[in-house]
Amino acid sequence: MKPITPEQDKLGFIGIGYMGQPIAQRLLAAGFKLTAYDRDRSQAEELIQYGGAVAESVAQLASGCDVLLSCLPSDEAVMNVFNGPDGAFASARRGSLFIDMSTVYPETSKTLARLGSEHAVDVLDVTISGSTPVAQQGALVLFGGGDRSRFDAAEAIFRAMARKYFYVGPSGSGATMKLVVNSLLGIGMQAIAEAVALGEKAGLDRNRLLDVLAQTAVVSPAHVGKLQRATNNDYSPQFPLRLMNKDFGLILKLAAAVGAQMPAAKAALQVNAAQLMPGNEQDFSAVILQMEQQAHLDSADGKRIGIGAGQ
Repeated sequence: MKPITPEQDKLGFIGIGYMGQPIAQRLLAAGFKLTAYDRDRSQAEELIQYGGAVAESVAQLASGCDVLLSCLPSDEAVMNVFNGPDGAFASARRGSLFIDMSTVYPETSKTLARLGSEHAVDVLDVTISGSTPVAQQGALVLFGGGDRSRFDAAEAIFRAMARKYFYVGPSGSGATMKLVVNSLLGIGMQAIAEAVALGEKAGLDRNRLLDVLAQTAVVSPAHVGKLQRATNNDYSPQFPLRLMNKDFGLILKLAAAVGAQMPAAKAALQVNAAQLMPGNEQDFSAVILQMEQQAHLDSADGKRIGIGAGQ
């Protein structure tokens, strides 16, 4: 399989959002010729200053590229973009490669691969782990599903955006691995939020508590930055809470399908759902704020319990 190179292959990119924007910028910086499409044209136009171009439609984009990447918010969005008479498959070049990086249900990835084969297009599900700042640094971790030879041929693309990339199996495997990883991400954030609330209510200084927690071995690198931002009460979205909840829904759907018990994930979803506020998008780490507020409300006299105080 011929390796993909910046000199020979043109890239298309659909979905220039929280993650798509920095990933596309990394690809342009690596020398790839890239044309983008987004329903919000202004998002795609942001790439012009980095050397990118803008397509007028999905069909135009698909017909003019060798490799099409997508980073979309839901299964429905993915199917709408790829399928149908005006979708990417209908206009794609024979033999082209589609790389879907969206977090979707594994069966959706398998369906994409099947539909792609009907149009002589190979489809990889290559999901991404990492926040917006990590994407800006080109330090993501990728999980690939699909044909191994096509995955290996796309190494130059993966190298531009990630510090590590793994082939994990046939179509749907990348999507499955992402749900496994995000179950740890979301449940871990809930556990940290509860621990922070406990420490504060027991009398620890908040800033010192957050600083020390961030330096312990039990907090993952993915959560360290969240603790640092929480020190400044900064819960602006890097990974929006609504998307974390969407992923929890997919995680629990997969768990039900395979017969896995996930009580902690169910509880974390319920807590997250209570934090969602229409018109006020927050990062999924805002669960820290919620646990702090709840701890304050649950205190009978509004005072913190001193460490070592009698019960």
